Amino acid sequence: MRLMNPFPKWIWQHPDWPRLAVDAQQVAPALAHAHRCCGVVEGKVASIGLDTTHTIVLNAFADEVVATAEIEGQHLPLEAVRSSVMRRLGLADQGPHDRHVEGLVAVLGDASTAFDQALDEERLCRWQSALFPGGTSGIQRIAVGRYRDHADPMQIVSGTPGRAVVHYEAPPSHQVREHMDRFLAWFAATTPPAGPTSVDGLVRAAIAHLWFESIHPFEDGNGRIGRAIVDMALAQHLQQPQRLCSLSRQLLASRKAYHDALNQAQRGGCDITQWVQWFAGQWALACQATSGVIDQAMLKRRFWETHASQPLHERQRKVLQRLLDDGDGGFLGGLNAEKYMKMTGVSKATATRDLTQMVSAGQLRSHGTGKAVRYCINVPEWTHGVT
Repeated sequence: MRLMNPFPKWIWQHPDWPRLAVDAQQVAPALAHAHRCCGVVEGKVASIGLDTTHTIVLNAFADEVVATAEIEGQHLPLEAVRSSVMRRLGLADQGPHDRHVEGLVAVLGDASTAFDQALDEERLCRWQSALFPGGTSGIQRIAVGRYRDHADPMQIVSGTPGRAVVHYEAPPSHQVREHMDRFLAWFAATTPPAGPTSVDGLVRAAIAHLWFESIHPFEDGNGRIGRAIVDMALAQHLQQPQRLCSLSRQLLASRKAYHDALNQAQRGGCDITQWVQWFAGQWALACQATSGVIDQAMLKRRFWETHASQPLHERQRKVLQRLLDDGDGGFLGGLNAEKYMKMTGVSKATATRDLTQMVSAGQLRSHGTGKAVRYCINVPEWTHGVT
């Protein structure tokens, strides 16, 4: 029998661990808001008819990869990430290769698409191996493909040697398998549809992340794997492999608050109501960001449908697409004839003629006079800062 510390400092030392408690009444408003935000995204996806090849889907996947790595201070080359994502979706077989990128894309892809397959020790160890090709983290050799087994404490620290601050200390290595067996059994028992043991999907994802991070079973890669488990839990909740909302992007934007919320939950008792509330709020913000992206995609599509019958030179189409991509007021200083010339390589006379034609056709609108005239894309919902 393991003796528990009578004055527990960490959550796993608490006598009630791992019986994590959530006050349903307190979290209800945050959960309801988050589910509404997710429902709005699902409705918009249905109306716009997105598939796995759509730019929004590709960008969301790439965002998730880049952000989950950056939370850990790992900066991945965006071009390599995009190429790897497209290869993963079967859309391309060229582009730059990066072993670390390929591994992380494979892990996140497996978590969110093969969500109907069991999460077990073997699968988690394969994920961790994929993150560290060659068995090193930086220049340091680490244990890969297995739970940690070192005798030293597994600590999350910051600061310089001699002034290091210990933010969290995980269970000792010899206890990891016992903790992980209980976690994986719970995850399997609560996988939808779970019947009497069912848990709200967001609550389950929040618990899974906190529980896994509190065990910290691997020598490295726990944060990325923990967020992959969240991806898997959310995919199981939504019962679809295609997720457009990048939670990791939102967590990166709130990185300090994310670490603080985890640390606070890991230092408290087994009532994790505040953590679940915070987590649900982050999911709501991630869904709202995606909703805005879809809105912009719908505006762009409506623009091209409106002007589909009007003849356009390829250079005009290119400039209009650039203005659409830059968004409401995003083209700094507005478009004028000189900028049009630089973008297309045409003469001033051709630039003036092209711009006048697009204004007459309703694709652009102009404001100002003489040398101060500026042009902006004619999307009724956009003001471009002009009253």
